[in-house]
Amino acid sequence: MKQYIITEKATILEALQQLNTLSGQQMVLLVTKENGVMTGTLTDGDVRRALLAGVSLTAEVKDAMHRDFKAIKTEEVDVKMMRSCRMKGIGILPHLNDDGTIKTIYDLTITKAVLPISAILMAGGKGERLRPLTLNTPKPLLEIGGKAIIDYNIEALASVGVTDITVTTRYLAEQIHEHFAKPVSGIQVKCVTETQPLGTIGAASLVSRNGEGNTLVMNSDLLTTISFEEMYMRHVEEHADVTIAAIPYVVSVPYAILTTETSQVKGIEEKPSYSYYANAGIYIFSNRLLDTLPNDSRTDATDLIEQAIDKGMKVVYYPINGTWIDVGSPNDFKQAQDLMRHHNDLIK
Repeated sequence: MKQYIITEKATILEALQQLNTLSGQQMVLLVTKENGVMTGTLTDGDVRRALLAGVSLTAEVKDAMHRDFKAIKTEEVDVKMMRSCRMKGIGILPHLNDDGTIKTIYDLTITKAVLPISAILMAGGKGERLRPLTLNTPKPLLEIGGKAIIDYNIEALASVGVTDITVTTRYLAEQIHEHFAKPVSGIQVKCVTETQPLGTIGAASLVSRNGEGNTLVMNSDLLTTISFEEMYMRHVEEHADVTIAAIPYVVSVPYAILTTETSQVKGIEEKPSYSYYANAGIYIFSNRLLDTLPNDSRTDATDLIEQAIDKGMKVVYYPINGTWIDVGSPNDFKQAQDLMRHHNDLIK
């Protein structure tokens, strides 16, 4: 963080030297008073304009800095504001304390958002449809493109500022615990183990939560480009208790379908297609709903969602616009490998 900070009284020449050390990083300095209070930003463009206006290299930075800067000034990160800054091409965004000093600096090319949620990745399944690949390796640790499937999801969560991540395990649990003995994408992932099968959501009862708020729960064997940021914003804007990520699913009927009334045919449609939304295995739950889970019996995610609907709680969906592969069969695994191979070829 220190490489981005310079005081008002430093010279413009010193600022240029410091900017030069940022080559390959965001080329911007955050200007502060000697007491640490932030007062502006400085880029090489600001320096160039100052020099053209007659300011000398030995002048102080405050004579060239940009005073109308963007910063997070609330205790919690404003997700909408951060997204707006990123969309405007702002690369460095400081988060200030109440006294104006710098608490944190976000590089928006790395940390796209800071979502105030926890995450639970369900990794207890046996992956029986992928045998023999999963006889000695838990499905989340199968590699695609040289990386474990689950690590793609950890990486995606880290990129939106989610740092409180827990993985629930059962089958070959020790391998997953060993995998996460070291940080992944800078995150020290926690692991908890089911002592009995608890269904597709029941293991979330084993994870401690901090009061109010929301938790993202997802299957760990998905390969997806879902925007967790947009899904979270939908959840908040809708004041939802549950948000379900959904994928479009089209059913094509290879026959002409009759529209009937009693014994009469009222119409006929040749080979129609019907569009639906299918459950993608990614959810955001309010913590107060997750707190109702029993920790000694099986509960599937669909059970919990139906209970929420029966109680009159608000359940909404978020359509995924992008890649979503449930790596559950050999064909899915091959498709995911081919997709990642194509992606890697494109970025070479």
